[in-house]
Order: sequence, then C-alpha cells, then structure tokens
Amino acid sequence: MISSNDFRPGVTIELDGYVWRVVEFLHVKPGKGSAFVRTKLKNVQTGGVIERTFRAGETVPQANLEKSTMQHTYKDGDDFVFMDMTTYEEVRLSSAQIGSRVKYLKEGMEVNVVRWGEQVVEVELPNSVVLEVIETDPGVKGDTATGGSKPAIVETGAQVMVPLFIAVGDRIRIDTRDDSYLGRE
Repeated sequence: MISSNDFRPGVTIELDGYVWRVVEFLHVKPGKGSAFVRTKLKNVQTGGVIERTFRAGETVPQANLEKSTMQHTYKDGDDFVFMDMTTYEEVRLSSAQIGSRVKYLKEGMEVNVVRWGEQVVEVELPNSVVLEVIETDPGVKGDTATGGSKPAIVETGAQVMVPLFIAVGDRIRIDTRDDSYLGRE
C-alpha cells in the first residue's frame, strides 16, 4: 500500500483493476476543510489519462511491476521475439503490446519489458536510437542546419523530420520519446 502523500511522477498504483502511473500531482491544503491530493493518472495498459482526487493520507495498492532486460532477436510474422538475457527464455509480443514505439525497434536492440503479474504492460525502448536514413529528398548546396526540415525514412520504416543537409546513408540519432532528430552519428 502507498499513501497519497507519497505520490510522485512515475509511481505506479493499482486502481479499478488497472495499473496507473502518476503523471502529475498537486498537494492542496485549503483554508478550511481537509487536505487533498489532485493527480493526473495514465493507464499503463491502454494509455488513457484521467484526473483523480484523493484525500491526504488515503492509501491505495501500489502496483508491483517486474522489469527485465530482453534483446529483440527476430520478427516472426506479426510477432516480435525477445530473449531474456539471463535465462535465455524467448517471449513473443505483438506490435499492439509494444505500442507506438515499435517503429524504432531493430534486431539486436536491448529493451526493458515491464510485467504486471503475467501480463506485459510496457516495453521501454532506449531514450535514443541510432538508425540509418534509407529515403529522403537529396540535399542541395547551401542547405543549413537552421534552414528548415524535410521528412526522412529510416531503416525501421519510421518517418522523422530531419534538417535539409541529411542525405541517404547518414546515420542519425532519434529521440524515441517525441520522434525528434537529435544529431548525426
């Protein structure tokens, strides 16, 4: 159990049969009446966000999440196969279980697989990945880093907006959290 006074961003709780992650919290002490905690919670399984108010000191069950490092070994049809690096067990996950960041998943990449009981609730990719550009408009002499951007498709099939000077074959670093270009490698 965890007290609502101990809520911080990133804390996971169980509520209504789902796992919720605290995104924001605000401890409020009004002039009269008892204190309360106003929170914004994100459902880890579905991605939905709700706002919920708890009384100060109210206890809720804390979600026990188990995190294990796994390596993406290969893709089998629609399933992605991961191998646990300590036990060498294989786990198959669908692209729906992995989520929208599947577009940056590359063979050989190590990820954190987060489980709640037997259910996989999240696959955490590294914050940034290095991928090769396979398709983009050609660069023209005079294109600069501050001159604008153009779409580029990387080796995993994801589309990213990049500066005008990026050419086919360049290896670029991409932030997987917000799909932004970070630099050339």
